[in-house]
Amino acid sequence: MTLIKSTTKAHLALLGANIIYGANYLISKGIMPDKIAPTPFVFIRLMICVTLFWGIKFFLVKERIEKKDLLKLALCGLFGGCLNQTLFFHGINLTSPIDASIITTATPVIVLIFSYIILKEHITKNKIIGISLAAVGAIFLIVYGNKAAGTSSLLGNVLVLINACSYGLYLVLVKTLMSKYHPITVISWVFLFGFIFLLPIGLPSFLNTNFSSFDTHTYLTIGYVVIFTTFFAYLFNIYALRFVSPSVTSSYIYLQPVVSFILVSILAYGFMQTQYAQDINLIKILSCFLVAGGVYLVSKPENIKVTKPSYNPKR
Repeated sequence: MTLIKSTTKAHLALLGANIIYGANYLISKGIMPDKIAPTPFVFIRLMICVTLFWGIKFFLVKERIEKKDLLKLALCGLFGGCLNQTLFFHGINLTSPIDASIITTATPVIVLIFSYIILKEHITKNKIIGISLAAVGAIFLIVYGNKAAGTSSLLGNVLVLINACSYGLYLVLVKTLMSKYHPITVISWVFLFGFIFLLPIGLPSFLNTNFSSFDTHTYLTIGYVVIFTTFFAYLFNIYALRFVSPSVTSSYIYLQPVVSFILVSILAYGFMQTQYAQDINLIKILSCFLVAGGVYLVSKPENIKVTKPSYNPKR
């Protein structure tokens, strides 16, 4: 039997994670804010996943963190656990799933910028052109969101963009820990710190949530977001970062608008939900191509360095 290469597994993990994320734009929006507000939704997401990740770590991964790495893990928890998830859910609550998925594809450009600052990665002419192109597409869509019909929103689009910046910084910061610790160890600490940062505002909103109004659809949606979008998607991404660079990891993000466009089109034209039909127009498609084109230039294969894992578990 031919064994699958580690890098191939990493790419499959990234493919799976971004299909999950692409569907999440529409699925998570479906119960907000009628059934649950964004903040308690994120609180539930982090609370359950902290329990899951630490349960796995307790039984399978016996590893300690050096004190000097706690600050970096805390920053990863802030940007990759608390801020990015809270901003995303508040953003998607206000704006179109398509707008959000297009804006999020600017993440590879953001990763490139932070990689240059933190990891000292070289920026080529193609990458500069790509950054400019993607920025034009994202900014154009954000400004247009204030005037567009459908479910678009300027504030929602801005929150999603800040979320993308937060997540991009997290990808770069967490990469520096992947050669030192097991993925389960890293993600467990990231979610623990993220949960701690969210606790002051998350707990009161969680306690004030009207759980009696939840129906089967609500619980299924929360289950999808917790198990797939959070637990599996984060696990897939953290696994992939052991074998590929942050630039490669983030470049898969531009698959998300494809998934979002397909699902929104099904709702708009298959199930005749007219509010979503207004979310699909030529301007948004053009913005999508601008962002995707910029991302392609940023993530061209010859500019990507694939790294081999050097993780050595502590005894």
